[in-house]
Amino acid sequence: MEAIFREIALFGGAFMSVFTLTELMVVMMATILGIIVGAIPGLTATMALALLINLTYGMNLNIALAFLLGVYVGAVMGGCYSAIMVNIPGTPSAAATALDGFVLAKRGEGGLAIGTGIVASFFGMLMSILLLIFLTPFLYKIALKFGQWEYFLLSVFGIMICGNLSTGKDPIKGWVVGFLGFFTAMIGLDKIYAYPRFTFGSLELMGGIALIPALIGVFGISEILFVLQEKIPYKIEGNIGRVLPTKKIMKSILPAAIRSGIIGVGIGAVPGAGEDIGAWVSYDIGKRRSKHPELFGKGSYEGLACAETANNAVVGGAMIPLLTLAIPGSPPAAMFLAAIWLHGIKPGPMLPVEQPGFLYRVAILLFFATVFMLVWGLIMAKPMAKILKVKREILMPIIVPLTVIGAFAGGVRGFDIGVMFVFGLIGYVLRKLDYPMAPLVLGIILGPMADVSFRQALMQGQGNLIPLLGRPVGIVLMFAIAFIVVTGIKRAMDYSKEQRELILAQQNSEQSNGN
Repeated sequence: MEAIFREIALFGGAFMSVFTLTELMVVMMATILGIIVGAIPGLTATMALALLINLTYGMNLNIALAFLLGVYVGAVMGGCYSAIMVNIPGTPSAAATALDGFVLAKRGEGGLAIGTGIVASFFGMLMSILLLIFLTPFLYKIALKFGQWEYFLLSVFGIMICGNLSTGKDPIKGWVVGFLGFFTAMIGLDKIYAYPRFTFGSLELMGGIALIPALIGVFGISEILFVLQEKIPYKIEGNIGRVLPTKKIMKSILPAAIRSGIIGVGIGAVPGAGEDIGAWVSYDIGKRRSKHPELFGKGSYEGLACAETANNAVVGGAMIPLLTLAIPGSPPAAMFLAAIWLHGIKPGPMLPVEQPGFLYRVAILLFFATVFMLVWGLIMAKPMAKILKVKREILMPIIVPLTVIGAFAGGVRGFDIGVMFVFGLIGYVLRKLDYPMAPLVLGIILGPMADVSFRQALMQGQGNLIPLLGRPVGIVLMFAIAFIVVTGIKRAMDYSKEQRELILAQQNSEQSNGN
């Protein structure tokens, strides 16, 4: 009983600390900014947070949280505008939304599709906030039992599962990129003996690869290069019509929204998976569970709700491993983690002791951002159609100076600008070769923890791995990693076989045509 009263007191204190006119105005303006960013193709939630992190450095912690969470929530939802109206997802998380949303827009129901997507997003966020509040305290207790072995295995598990989910049929690509991120984190002075590794005599490299410039390069510069090489003409014609969804639509999407919200939170809690994977998994399950699966992809409000509910539910779900284990559940959550590190907040099992009520502050600010997302999302539906006419080829060069400022501001080093451009080129090449970016980011973040935890665990066991066999959590993680490796290799081999058969069939077809 005493513990319950203590939690109520913490919640009340957190509510009073953030329920001020200043915080509410910041959340509202940040959410509107996020909606606009998310709606413009090429400006993702991850990219927006990466560019804005350094702007929050001089802010009060509550203001910084309000600003970043507002942008995050708004940007994830904002991607549905362009996905529905022009079949170009504003963010990767809205890709599944376009399957049914654009068909509805072509039928003259674009306004209803947008309204349904916004309401579904609101519902997904509410579910994720509730689960964040009630599940996170239990995970804190589990995390307190983690030792060095568990943290090392958890880091490896995060990379393996993220690679497995990010690449579809060929998870080996995700693993390769994830361990490339691990290697990047090894550059510089090691965290135990301060011995230089992979520095090649460079004083600049001894400081290591700064996280924020690398992230801005991977997500910002590579996206700019992609946009500048492509010409995607798009045009919006006509009126989008009614925006508020009807009672009939709301009734039809409710069961799918409840299921998709739970799926989204679950996917969000998987390290590095992200909003786009949550949307696709929910859409696939929704189609298989639907009474009318034949309508999916042909203008189904149920399919639209599956995608939009899940991708927003991932936001709250991604905060669960971030706050309990300092492992982000999605790329935008990785940016949020970097931002709160700048403010001296260290997520992990000791967070409730060091920062009592921090979980509730995050949850309350997410709730305010969710309410503003619903209100302003519906208000901005029609004006946003005009904003979407801005060509990405014009917009992206304007963003380049912002990326340079963002990379330079953190460490005030010209070297970080070079790091940003190098990682931008690396990200561009990897994306051209169809390698996912999420495992790379997760590898950079988890690399130091994996490195230090593994070496300290070996020191404690005097180089012996036998102590690991007596740790139940470690054994579970080892079995989970082994299962992911076996199933992933099997999927990769099946995919390789399919590709060879496809090439062979094409060659036979060309020979037949030649004869």
